[in-house]
Amino acid sequence: MKKITAYIGGGLCLLALLAFIAQPVMTTFGKKKKTLQEITPVTPRITFNADSAYAYCARQCEFGPRCMNTAAHDQCGEWIKETFRSMGCQVESQLADVKGYDGSLLHAENIIARLNPEATNRILLCAHWDSRPWADNDPDEANWHTPVLAANDGASGVAVMLEIARAIAEAKTDSSLVATLPRLSSTGIDFVCFDAEDWGTPQWADSQGDDSGTWALGAQHWAKQQTGGKGRCYDYGIIVDMVGGEGARFFQEQYSNHFASNIVARVWDAAEKIGQSAMFPKADGGAITDDHVPVNTIAGIPCIDIIAYYPDCPQSSFGPTWHTVSDNMEHISPKTLKAVGQTVLFVVTEDQRP
Repeated sequence: MKKITAYIGGGLCLLALLAFIAQPVMTTFGKKKKTLQEITPVTPRITFNADSAYAYCARQCEFGPRCMNTAAHDQCGEWIKETFRSMGCQVESQLADVKGYDGSLLHAENIIARLNPEATNRILLCAHWDSRPWADNDPDEANWHTPVLAANDGASGVAVMLEIARAIAEAKTDSSLVATLPRLSSTGIDFVCFDAEDWGTPQWADSQGDDSGTWALGAQHWAKQQTGGKGRCYDYGIIVDMVGGEGARFFQEQYSNHFASNIVARVWDAAEKIGQSAMFPKADGGAITDDHVPVNTIAGIPCIDIIAYYPDCPQSSFGPTWHTVSDNMEHISPKTLKAVGQTVLFVVTEDQRP
């Protein structure tokens, strides 16, 4: 996943980005905020089950690395589609042949699962489901061409979406919840599993100039299909990426704040409201090339990225397992899955903002 860099292919100028990053952070004065000790957390009415999400994550890893053009990739894709269908979602595949950084032809499949497909007001929840083909950030150079199992960098985001879909499907069977939480029926959610996200140029490859367009290939293709006003049906979008790692925290990603600061505020306020503010600090993270960039710049849908950021990690600001052979289930934390999943579930079902 991704680089801390500018995205040129989607139309965001590098100079403009640098100017944006260089701007001083705006601070609101004169308003007294409650301290963490003064805030009594709200108990969500719909529970995100961390053990269930952990199991969904582990199941994907059982297929092995889900690298493009492999049997494990295709088998896992079938499992993802069938699991969403079992939760009452309308599922479709968006197939595309895209070219990797080296010209390789990649057979991509974006998986789209629609909850409440008849609803006109819709929310977009996304994650990528492919694995990095090369552990090019591994401390051992001998592993640089080894595929990554991608428990965190891929599987965790899909697992969170699957558990959100399961929790909502279960809640819709409770008449009291349906009566008091109208969004369960009136709002539609499109869960999109983007493919070909992690085929970006490896660190060991000969590369010249900006290579940000080699990432998020599935999202780029999906976003192009939303032009001409098709993307306007979405109120907003949320990407969940690397949301299961041990010790993870989720700072406010800079592209997200640039394109959809109101959605950033909404999500981070929700995390605070339900007692998850320790994992959602209201502070700037990096500017990350990820799936949300083409969703914003090509499709025109305001979309944010909830992505782990480790400012003090010497190996990578994406965490110690990023693009290494250590990205496995041993380093997945149910606590982290819970913090992200419960926050997003609360936003899409219970948050009172319009």
